[in-house]
Amino acid sequence: MMAQYLELKADYAEALLFYRMGDFYEMFFDDAVAAAEALDIALTKRGKHGGEDIPMCGVPVHAAEGYLLTLIRKGFRVAVCEQMESPAEAKKRGYKAVVKRDVVRLVTPGTLTEESLLEPRRHNYLAAFAEVREAGALAWVDISTGAFHVMPLTAVRLGPELARLSPSELIVSEAKEPDLHELVSDFGLALTGLSRAAFDSTAAEKRICDLFSIATLDAFGTYTRAEVSAMGALIEYLEITQKGKLPLLRPPVKERQSRTIQIDAATRRNLELTHALGGGRAGSLLAIMDKTVTAVGARLLERRISSPSRVLEVINARLDAVGFAFDHTNLRTDIRDHLRKVADLDRALSRLALDRGGPRDLAAIRNGLEQAKILNTLLTSTDAPALIKDSSAGLKGHDALIHLLDDALIAEPPLLARDGGFIATGYDAELDEARKLRDEGRSVIAQMQQQFVSDTGISSLKIKHNNVLGYFIETTATHAEKMLSPPLNETFIHRQTTANQVRFTTVELSELETKILNAGNHALEIEKRLYEALRGDVLQSAGEIGVASAGLAEIDLATALAELAEIENWTKPKVDESRAFAIEGGRHPVVERALAQGAGEPFIANDCDLSADGETANIWLLTGPNMAGKSTFLRQNALIALMAQMGSYVPATSAHIGMVSQLFSRVGASDDLARGRSTFMVEMVETAAILNQADDRALVILDEIGRGTATYDGLSIAWATLEHLHDVNRSRALFATHYHEMTALSGKLDGVDNATVAVKEWEGEVVFLHEVRKGAADRSYGVQVAQLAGLPDAVIARARVVLDALERGEREGGATQKTLIDDLPLFSVSATPAPAPSKPSKVEAELAQIIPDELTPKEALNLLYKLKEAAKS
Repeated sequence: MMAQYLELKADYAEALLFYRMGDFYEMFFDDAVAAAEALDIALTKRGKHGGEDIPMCGVPVHAAEGYLLTLIRKGFRVAVCEQMESPAEAKKRGYKAVVKRDVVRLVTPGTLTEESLLEPRRHNYLAAFAEVREAGALAWVDISTGAFHVMPLTAVRLGPELARLSPSELIVSEAKEPDLHELVSDFGLALTGLSRAAFDSTAAEKRICDLFSIATLDAFGTYTRAEVSAMGALIEYLEITQKGKLPLLRPPVKERQSRTIQIDAATRRNLELTHALGGGRAGSLLAIMDKTVTAVGARLLERRISSPSRVLEVINARLDAVGFAFDHTNLRTDIRDHLRKVADLDRALSRLALDRGGPRDLAAIRNGLEQAKILNTLLTSTDAPALIKDSSAGLKGHDALIHLLDDALIAEPPLLARDGGFIATGYDAELDEARKLRDEGRSVIAQMQQQFVSDTGISSLKIKHNNVLGYFIETTATHAEKMLSPPLNETFIHRQTTANQVRFTTVELSELETKILNAGNHALEIEKRLYEALRGDVLQSAGEIGVASAGLAEIDLATALAELAEIENWTKPKVDESRAFAIEGGRHPVVERALAQGAGEPFIANDCDLSADGETANIWLLTGPNMAGKSTFLRQNALIALMAQMGSYVPATSAHIGMVSQLFSRVGASDDLARGRSTFMVEMVETAAILNQADDRALVILDEIGRGTATYDGLSIAWATLEHLHDVNRSRALFATHYHEMTALSGKLDGVDNATVAVKEWEGEVVFLHEVRKGAADRSYGVQVAQLAGLPDAVIARARVVLDALERGEREGGATQKTLIDDLPLFSVSATPAPAPSKPSKVEAELAQIIPDELTPKEALNLLYKLKEAAKS
């Protein structure tokens, strides 16, 4: 056995080998040590190898999925080795024959299909990047849904696309693997190198044609050699990991960067589109927008947020669909009620195709198509817009499959086919008979006994059973003579004579006995055969089911966005090809929800107008104190533009968005210590990316450029950055800064306007109004904010003295400023004597003597009067 294990392990050296032994998957040697630590299970030993104990650990087969998930999340790959025959079959080859085993699947992060291993509301993409000469391409699949996409892509754009897709695993050529380790580490995905042969475009084309049973790739469109290479590498990897059992993939969809807003990784992170800065989904735009009631709808929502459209017809079609659902409240409610009954058709179909499904997946297909038929009926009689009509059209035409599955399956089938009991009574006569024998053997025997009594006229005749003879007919010796004589002796066969009884059998009884004994296994085998037939019928309709699933997702998303718009009081934006950007009463959707759920405070809405004429820029230079809401204002306008172009209503009173081609955000920064980058370096790298890429259709939001270095260095960088955005990029932009000197640019650059976040001072403290107004802030109120943060009073007082000296120096000239700074006493905080403690007042002295627990109510009242009199004196 150990020789067999080592032979199999040699082919999967980089993976843990789950070696099937009866009811357990067992691991040995280094695999056992690594798995025991990762899974926190006991490490034992089994036998010896080379004179040393062999480490061993194992996990139960029935609970293997949970352990697989843990190992995958910790970066392991797992080769699943199954028994290919039973021990009884192995013994036929010899007493010491080892059961045949083989690896049936290599489990990696990008090839998961089990429901328990996947997040139902997120895609699990496997991607491949290929380069042929100077051209590159990225292809990606989700084998759990069948989605298959490809796009031309340069190596420079690989990072932003990985940020958009968030794949679990990236396949590259072995030669390219070392160059991409640093990039891939930013995204937390697994990097897998394949041989150069896997990326050969000629062989790749044949793989694609074989997979889809087509003669030429032209049937799907025109692809570059790099695109064919990337798609072929994906298929090669799936053949390796799935051991030839390829998933049910849809024909590849070619995407183009020009059809979606380009958003880089830093901007996605800063805007918290699908994940919050602290990690996880909570607090992201996706989390507060997700009102979908199906898994397919939730995945479509994430795709839309990650890839807002730049095609005006597509955007307006989506907005019209949401508008229709918004206007028809009762219909929307009915649609969502039916959608809640729809399971994940895509993943059920994929599991069936890979033979990892079960009866419950068949039921999911049945139930989903039943609801699709009802929804089609609901929508057919309406004046729905084109997108809703097109989506609804794919929901009909499944009657034959629905009836087949409805007749064949019980209402709530078990998870696994091997459990049996999922085929409905009356569907198959042979199965019904087997079940009757299995479940009602005694009553069948009793009916046969009654028939024999009638045939023989012997009322004392009995059918009995023992472990030696099995079932037999027993009668007394008195009546036995009759049964041994013609014509009964032709039916009844003598088996045994005892002192008082004679025992017989019949051909019919022997056959029935065999059927009863085998009925359970026979019933299960019939169900397995019927399951395979039903699975085949479903897979024959896979294309139509995929279309229905896509239609359900589109309808779910439209009704979910309409529901959200009604609850949150959002409005339909106007989107066109102009360079307008006019938002009235704009709000930040995530912050507004957080305020409502927290203290119940209202969100202060603000207007923003960055509309630009011709090719000129329009930039708002935003000043104001920290904590006043500048960053929130910047982010909310970027999010409103994104939401409008994904086809959603927006949190504003009104919004007119001229098409945005690129979205750039540089808001906040942190160290990148792993690469030796300071906060300021990270800030400069992100700013450089913006200035080098932004075009006149871009929307740029910048916050505190230059703050990480000396004052005049920072001011000069911020100043030059703003001029470049205005003169070269000509973008629409929001530029927040504490450098008030920059407000002078509004008088020099036609496309720059000053805006400020209003505050009020009250008795030396600052009150944030969170209102954005035209004009410039007079100062930053940094000392007041520091006081709110809880800095010691002595530090605040000292800061006011230093600030006053610096400001007077600024007004009076550099030399005077230096003199003022030199005149500031060193260590003045320490030098300031602490105030002497004052003597307690008469009232305080009295209060110090009181023990409240010892006072009666009357005594307490009298004491109150006494203290009042003492206070007067």
